[in-house]
This record gives sequence, C-alpha cells and structure tokens, in this order.
Amino acid sequence: QVQLVESGGGLVQAGGSLRLSCAASGPTFSSYVMGWFRQAPGKEREFVAAITWSTRYADSVKGRFTISRDNAKNTVYLQMNSLKPEDTAIYYCAAGSGPLASMPSSLLSRYKYWGQGTQVTVSS
Repeated sequence: QVQLVESGGGLVQAGGSLRLSCAASGPTFSSYVMGWFRQAPGKEREFVAAITWSTRYADSVKGRFTISRDNAKNTVYLQMNSLKPEDTAIYYCAAGSGPLASMPSSLLSRYKYWGQGTQVTVSS
C-alpha cells in the first residue's frame, strides 16, 4: 500500500512557474513507476509525465515541464515552467508497478495508487 500526498499547487500568471511535490509513504518508493496526471473541468484525466530510469512527457508539456524523483526523500516532483491557461487543472500524482529499466507508461490503468490532487490555476 502506498499513500501519496501532493502539494505545491496554486494560482499563477501565464508564463510563471510552479513546482509540485508528491510525498509517498512506504519503504519501496524507489521500486515504483511514478507519474503525474491532470484533469481539467469537464475533461477526462490525462497523462502529463512519468518517470522510471527514463522519463516520458505528454506532447503538450514537453520542453516546459520536468519530472524528477528523490528516492531518499520518497518524493517525486513536477517542475512546471512557462505555464499557460490551458494547464489549469487538478494535478494528481500516481504510483504503479513496472520495469524501471523501461520507459514509463502513460496509461492511467497502469497506475494503482493515486493522490487526492492539487489545484493549479493559470490566469491569462
């Protein structure tokens, strides 16, 4: 069982930056594939970024967002730069099983554990 708690969301102007954090419980954090997803009002939850020993990004955030992890702190981060109004959403952290030597999955179904989300609002 893994519990995930996101933090770092807030209100920011377009072009600004935020860093989201996701703190995980449990001694096996380093063995999990970690991902960030987001859900805007009226839309389905969508993939943003994920990390194993490699990283994968949605095309919409590539070059602007960076995912990283600190296994010593049981924490995964999402650095978001050059934010746009269309980035406004609730951002969710997720953990799943999978080979760390492979590219991480972008499929929601591959992630078993989810945090409660943190709101990110980007004003124009």
